[in-house]
Amino acid sequence: MTEVIIVGSGGHGAELDEYISYANHLNADVKLKVIGFLDDNPANYASYSLSAPLLGGVRDHAVRKDCQYIMGIANLLYRKRFVEQYQAQGAIFARLIHPAAYLSPSATVGEGVVIGPMANIGPNVKIGDFTLINSRCSLGHDTHLGKYNFISPNVCFSGFTSIGDENLFGINSATIPTIKVGNRNKIAAGMVLDKNVGDDTVVFYRFKEKVIAVPQ
Repeated sequence: MTEVIIVGSGGHGAELDEYISYANHLNADVKLKVIGFLDDNPANYASYSLSAPLLGGVRDHAVRKDCQYIMGIANLLYRKRFVEQYQAQGAIFARLIHPAAYLSPSATVGEGVVIGPMANIGPNVKIGDFTLINSRCSLGHDTHLGKYNFISPNVCFSGFTSIGDENLFGINSATIPTIKVGNRNKIAAGMVLDKNVGDDTVVFYRFKEKVIAVPQ
């Protein structure tokens, strides 16, 4: 059993805590034990019924070598900042794959990756370090993702999609096959990418149509 500290005790940290609790209840392959949380705002910790105590703040934490860490901060800027800060002090970050997710035997998963329940990770998929794959996502065969991506629930990447680093995909967004996305982009909820996207771009609908069916 590997002891872990979750960095962040807000909503995402609470989800991770429950993923681990569920896996341990099933006696699944996830062999992790949460021994505490870190958060600079104690009000976050107080908002949830978490399984372990608040050990202190994130910024001033002295990395421990007797346990591992899981990044529970959703904000991409702070995720990367604190991962790098902790790694510089020798921290080891655990992977967390929910037992209700499907992971192809040929898929590869980097350090610190979290994969939520009911996610489908297909053949030859590559997931870079510290990327978060939320619940019910589908990563089609030969999809490659870089580091520090935040993939919201219900996102679907078709086969041979290529994603760079530090991208945010909103809920229910998707790609058609072979789409390429660069780095540091924000893809709005519900978008279907049918063209490649470069770097530092926000992709959203400028206008939304509302169709009302009138009975004859």
